[in-house]
Amino acid sequence: MQPGRTGIGAPMRRVEDPRLLRGAGRFVDDIAAPAAAHLVVLRSPHAAARIAGIRAEAARAMSGVLVVLTMAEVAKLGVLRCVTPRHRRDGAPITQTPWRMLADGAVRYVGDAVAAVVAETRAAAQDAAEAIAVDYDPLPAVTDLADAVQPGAPAVWPEIAPDNESFLFRLGDAAAVEAAFARAAHVARLDFRITRVSANPLEPRNALASHDPIEDRYTLTTGTQLPHVMRNEIAQYALGVPSSSLRVISPDVGGGFGMKESPFQEHVLCLHAAKLLGRPVRWTATRTESFLADTHARDNLSTAELALAADGEFLGLRVRTLCNLGAYLAWQGPVSSTNNVGGLAGVYRTPHICTEVRGLFTHTQPTAPYRGAGRPEAIYAIERVIDLAADEMGLDRIALRRRNLIPPEAMPFRTGLDYTYDSGDFPRNMEWALEAADWAGFEARRAEAAARGRLRGIGIANAIESAGGPHRGPMEEAAEIRFDSGGSATLLMGSHNHGQGHETVFRQIAQSRLGIPPERIRFVNGDTDLVTHGRGTIGSRSMMAAGGALVGAAERIIARGRRIAAHLLEAAEADIEFAEGRFCVVGTDRGIGIEELARRSYVPGALPMGEDLGLSALLINRPGDATFPNGCHICEVEVDPETGEAALLSYVVVDDVGTVINPLLVKGQIHGGIAQGLGQVFGEHIRYDAAGQLQTASFMDYAMPRAGDLCGLTVLSNPVPTATNPLGVKGAGEAGTVGALPALLGAVADALRPLGIRRLDLPATPERVWAAIRTAGTPPIA
Repeated sequence: MQPGRTGIGAPMRRVEDPRLLRGAGRFVDDIAAPAAAHLVVLRSPHAAARIAGIRAEAARAMSGVLVVLTMAEVAKLGVLRCVTPRHRRDGAPITQTPWRMLADGAVRYVGDAVAAVVAETRAAAQDAAEAIAVDYDPLPAVTDLADAVQPGAPAVWPEIAPDNESFLFRLGDAAAVEAAFARAAHVARLDFRITRVSANPLEPRNALASHDPIEDRYTLTTGTQLPHVMRNEIAQYALGVPSSSLRVISPDVGGGFGMKESPFQEHVLCLHAAKLLGRPVRWTATRTESFLADTHARDNLSTAELALAADGEFLGLRVRTLCNLGAYLAWQGPVSSTNNVGGLAGVYRTPHICTEVRGLFTHTQPTAPYRGAGRPEAIYAIERVIDLAADEMGLDRIALRRRNLIPPEAMPFRTGLDYTYDSGDFPRNMEWALEAADWAGFEARRAEAAARGRLRGIGIANAIESAGGPHRGPMEEAAEIRFDSGGSATLLMGSHNHGQGHETVFRQIAQSRLGIPPERIRFVNGDTDLVTHGRGTIGSRSMMAAGGALVGAAERIIARGRRIAAHLLEAAEADIEFAEGRFCVVGTDRGIGIEELARRSYVPGALPMGEDLGLSALLINRPGDATFPNGCHICEVEVDPETGEAALLSYVVVDDVGTVINPLLVKGQIHGGIAQGLGQVFGEHIRYDAAGQLQTASFMDYAMPRAGDLCGLTVLSNPVPTATNPLGVKGAGEAGTVGALPALLGAVADALRPLGIRRLDLPATPERVWAAIRTAGTPPIA
């Protein structure tokens, strides 16, 4: 084996890919369940209505129908709760919305679950669901944030929040910010909307539930990011049983993006029905059902104000945000709008920052974390208001950023809001990106485009995010290394793989620490019966948390192996060294490989009396501080003024994700993040009409990006390892999305700037860009 070929830092290809590319993945719908029945949910066609009555007799009498569930049949089940603590304006904790498994007397968004049918086939269940007659008394609805705060707006929860305000979150020294604004030479103000989006993973949400009457124990097989967390939530708060009475299995998962971290009603309904019927019950969302029933994301209305001195020094930043929570408080609904607001500081020395977030109910689907979870919104605010300030003050936007960047020698740096950055070289990121993107040659490219009748623009964003750490609550993670009596090693990881490449990179880490070839290491995750504990995969935390736990477990294996090797080799423990998978006596050629040592550790009599047999180690650790991945994004677009269509021409990223475990996988993660950011900038937008009807319930109306919408993406690495975890990693899963939103829209805005256009909201669709150009009067391009 060549050292470094497959270990940390090697561009090892993903071991998952061969089976996935051959169609041999094992997703929930691939799992056979003999005699499984099918569940279909009847959903509300109204955004707001009282339920006057439900008549299900006809449905119950239909052929193939096994059971029809309404609120009366599931009344003893618990609720879906919100676990993010926030407070009302008067300081009292927020009131939980009673999100039952089926609507209890009223519906509050189009798609709210009203009844469920279980039948022999999905078609029979669908037919029976359509036969259920529900008497609705429609009520006025409110779907837009700006309307929800108006006096007299329809109240989603009159008894909880008559003004639709769920919580008020404030952070920062408001008095210091006010003083900074009072002495400012210029104040730039940006009003902006971050649009509502849907995660749309390749694999829709699903559930396969069964119940063992002998053990009185449930099993739920579902694609989820957090198997152990979901087990605990559903068992305790929905089913009312001990966590040991529920097993959750999450096999291959076709994308999660934050949406699949939450428990959902369909999970509980399938489990309940499986026990009622004594047979497995399965459910898979249709694509339209996903649009109607998955949690949505983003949907904020904000005002950002930046105070500057005459020379461009940042003095203070103030951001006020209205956050759309939807009709219910989702499991971690407030996280996106509040947990990552420290990112408003960006990579700048702004001394005083404050923010205020109002969480508001509307008659729309609940919102929850989605790739970036508040970080793209924060970087969008600071980077776009910097561009606006530069334009208004007649300053170069690069020079303005240089003037305010945090230098590497200032680390650790306490920002003006919440965060302390431990490491990073932000000026190097930007200078390298400027060089790689040929920023200096842009004006010539703009002139060439103008000669062809096109508008060319360039955008830049310095991005930083909080990954893992205390800002997402208790972030402990588990890793276990278990050698069997044949000497083979198995990794049992609490962090779940759903596209990140964990099966590859955790093997690389184990190979680097234990010297075992990756192909000889088995990998297990996603089963609460096999894996002792896990916090799961969210917030770009897996490498720092699970990777750190794996390193610690490997150290325990080596420490125990030294004791065993000392006995087997008849040497002092202090004279045993470990390298390249072998325990050796220092200064001799006597040694034993770790796999052979593991086999010997199971042999009775091979170890000293009183020494436990076997070789394994479990570590559940909690990393210290969060890490702060950072980078600089620069992109160019070209706009056709006749159609408003924008084409992406180039994209350069210089990223610091700390130690790079696998450069191929890091680039893949950043590519994917940029693609999701591009989708939101150029088309993705969940829209409701005034009555609360969803206008974007299919891919005919919801514009997902395609491969042809992207260009070649240049990803360069400027790693500055962190000391907050043993691997020095910072997280990479959300880095692309965090910088993409402001960089891409900034490029479009720069293309339109010569026409006198100063504002453009997301998404920059051809229609919206075309309208802005026509409103501006279409002055000559060249």
